Amino acid sequence: MPSFDEVLKEAGEFGRFQKRVFFLLCQTGITFSFLFASVVFLGQAPDSYWCRIPGAAELSERCGWTLEEEQNFTVLPLRRGNGSSSGECERLNVVWDTSASCASPFAHYSNHSPSNLPLAPCHDSWVYKQPHSSIVSEYNLVCSNSWMLDLSQAILNLGFLAGAFTLGYAADRYGRILIYLLSCLGVGICGIIVAFAPNFTVFLIFRFLQGVFGKGTWMTCYVIVTEIVGSDQRIVGIVIQIFFTLGIMILPGIAYLVPTWQGIQLAISLPNFLFLLYYWMVPESPRWLLTRRKGEKALKIMHNIAKHNGKYLSPHYSEITVNNEEVSNPSFLDLVRTPRMRRYTLILMYAWFASALIYQGLVMRLGIVGGNLYLDFFISGAVELPAALLILVTIERIGRRLPFGISSIVAGIACFITAFLPEDIPWLKMTVATLGRLAITMAFEIVYLVNTELYPTTLRNFGVSLCSSLCDLGGIIAPFLLFRLAAVWLELPLIIFSILAVVCGLLVLLLPETKGISLPETVEDVERLS
Repeated sequence: MPSFDEVLKEAGEFGRFQKRVFFLLCQTGITFSFLFASVVFLGQAPDSYWCRIPGAAELSERCGWTLEEEQNFTVLPLRRGNGSSSGECERLNVVWDTSASCASPFAHYSNHSPSNLPLAPCHDSWVYKQPHSSIVSEYNLVCSNSWMLDLSQAILNLGFLAGAFTLGYAADRYGRILIYLLSCLGVGICGIIVAFAPNFTVFLIFRFLQGVFGKGTWMTCYVIVTEIVGSDQRIVGIVIQIFFTLGIMILPGIAYLVPTWQGIQLAISLPNFLFLLYYWMVPESPRWLLTRRKGEKALKIMHNIAKHNGKYLSPHYSEITVNNEEVSNPSFLDLVRTPRMRRYTLILMYAWFASALIYQGLVMRLGIVGGNLYLDFFISGAVELPAALLILVTIERIGRRLPFGISSIVAGIACFITAFLPEDIPWLKMTVATLGRLAITMAFEIVYLVNTELYPTTLRNFGVSLCSSLCDLGGIIAPFLLFRLAAVWLELPLIIFSILAVVCGLLVLLLPETKGISLPETVEDVERLS
């Protein structure tokens, strides 16, 4: 009986059928990037807000004040009496009743001088000029509650982490396309609930679930694309990263055109329902079907692929070699039971963690420069395009291992040099930092491909999901590491990033080269790699 790769070669390794499926699934990269980076626009700091004095709403209505007039009566006296207070996180500890004067509401307090009045912290009495522009103004995530905005992103990353374990396991047990479609449905439904969450607790719960399902769509579509093309075309996995970058570039346009955070949330969530149409367009992975001893279904799909590609399978292809390894549900022990699998798993887990932490850390560091948020965010996405193009140029000529290792080492060196460049040469400092961003982006994109190519079909989705869960852990740690260490010394995070990156580059050189080899079907195939 012929092997799957032999049948795929005759049916077409990257024909019209695979190109159509590839293009359809690439759209998932755009919607996932929306979810990944949406907090930047959902959580924009409000332009103007202040703490309302008790009774001010009733007095404002009786006196016919505009918001600006109420702000003047509330904040200006506070600033005159206490120049260090902005009126955002504290207020004068007074209560305005119906007897207060519209012209001078402080007239009967402490000799008419606000400087003699005590101050009180603000808890839930904020007034915003644009009350529904972001989740910050919607749920009062300001002052002592500002840490909750960071919590919302951490919760999303925890959702990614949970999705990597649960849905990665489910995709290896129940099928790639089934879990992909259920995940798309989950992202859409949870996204709608997030947009209309009545309180911050409900918002966090369904943002977590949106992260779980979002990770399911991203990882599963990546694995499907990799499994239906030939070994020479597996760099299509890198092209999916370009669609992720395109999503990063599109997101600021959506945020610019849609004035409210609910509108933005709906705009980035509803497109996931369109992916349910893939039920009629994208087949189950025939490689996965073979591992579950469903050779007839796999062969039927291969005949359909050949038909769409204008090919014809030979009559003797009545059966395909079925995986002889006993089919079992994947577990972490399967990834570390044998020597080479154990080594590859530990190296890949560290590579995911380091690449994600450094990538997100550098993105946040470059973003702390002020300016136009929409334009700066667009440019930060555009900077990533050359990284994908460099990968496409080098990966089939040189291989995977050297570009992976060298890009990590270059990123480390660039971070180290940036830390010690003088501040009076900003263009040079920015240029070297951007080089580091490009290099770590290359490493971050190559790890997807290498991880997919090093695991057998029986464990591929679970293995990739498990290893990439360290990416989510890095994403949770990155902001705390960046801002806490920067408080000690502004450039200290770059030193830590440089050490992590160089160690990563040296470790990945211990991995085998996977250029041009067939995807391993069993653990024994992986153990034979060198």
